[in-house]
Amino acid sequence: MNIDRKLASELVEEAKKNGKKVVFTNGCFDILHTGHVTYLNEAKRQGDILIVGVNSDKSVKRLKGETRPINSENDRSFVLDGLKAVDYTVIFDEDTPEELIACLKPSIHVKGGDYKKEDLPETKIVESYGGEVIILNFVEGKSTTNIIEKINKK
Repeated sequence: MNIDRKLASELVEEAKKNGKKVVFTNGCFDILHTGHVTYLNEAKRQGDILIVGVNSDKSVKRLKGETRPINSENDRSFVLDGLKAVDYTVIFDEDTPEELIACLKPSIHVKGGDYKKEDLPETKIVESYGGEVIILNFVEGKSTTNIIEKINKK
């Protein structure tokens, strides 16, 4: 279910009061592929509730270029919400998730193996309130950019 930042913050607070671990991850998820699904399933296994921050259309355009996103923020959020592992999605306009993480204060922040914990600006935020940053294994050979390039060659 796509929810706003305020409701997400309230849900995280309530879940933590009830002893649940809230996991947060984020991304563009422009064309969902098996790498994304594998990653999100593993993220969910880290706790009880998985919230996925979805970069807004404006944010994706700034990060990925004028031809992106392929799918709208609402469509990307809807598809993610259809996955068993995903409990909630929150669309955010910033290019990076620090502001959203500072608002939500999830128990665990998960990123893929293409990131290093010490290089993530959000690591300081998460650790400042006692949260944990977990880096999952990278799913080789799966990327939205590669899919788009393959389509464009045909």
